[in-house]
Amino acid sequence: MPDVRPIDRLLEIMARLRAPEGGCAWDREQTFATIAPYTIEEAYEVADAIEHDDKAALKDELGDLLFQVVFYAQMSREEGGFDFDAIAAAIADKMVRRHPHVFGEASARTAGQQVEAWEDTKAQERAERAKGGLSILDGVARTLPPMTRALKLQRRAARVGFDWDKAVTILDKLAEESREIAHEIEIEAPHDRLEDEMGDILFVCVNLARKLDIDPERALRRANGKFERRFRHIETELAAEGRAPQTATLDEMEALWQAAKGLERSGGGGG
Repeated sequence: MPDVRPIDRLLEIMARLRAPEGGCAWDREQTFATIAPYTIEEAYEVADAIEHDDKAALKDELGDLLFQVVFYAQMSREEGGFDFDAIAAAIADKMVRRHPHVFGEASARTAGQQVEAWEDTKAQERAERAKGGLSILDGVARTLPPMTRALKLQRRAARVGFDWDKAVTILDKLAEESREIAHEIEIEAPHDRLEDEMGDILFVCVNLARKLDIDPERALRRANGKFERRFRHIETELAAEGRAPQTATLDEMEALWQAAKGLERSGGGGG
């Protein structure tokens, strides 16, 4: 028997799992809607493996993510819709279409020029698909994480000129939003008003990150990591004294926090 390509073996395994006879009961019960949360989870696990520079884990997580695509393809195939080959063909066609400087007659581009051209092509494709009532914001998935969606909405608006001239001017807007939430806190405003004002602050922060060409998700992940390292330092130092954070004063923990910052800075860290 000739060797079977791994992707063909995976497709066959997926078909067996979904088979009415002899398949897996859990896999047979799944739908596009029930699988979607797993797809999102797997994508985050891919990002986590990359963040930790763990190539072995990355290989496994990419396999899990590929399995999600195979799962969708099998369910669609059972309904008489697209299959895995159709998915692969569609993305291949799209990549060729969006890279005319590689596969066509367009001149070579820098990475920055390619990003601009890519967005232009996507905008044209959206316009061709839309039949009236087109908004520049159409197609930004509502299921995206809120921070990612905010970034995409802002980028879309910026493409038609709805944008700040300079990043530093956004700091004025951030100060304005901070004053507004301070007022709401002072007057003990209802929770939904505080939530609105908090949302405005977060939205402005994403806008500032975008203008500085900083990925806000990555920046927040780094901040999370920094907080975790420093708080663990507090716990370690207190444990060495036979104590726990619950028994320490805020001033004591703040002193240990500042010590952790000093250690990071002396070791080349920041913040």
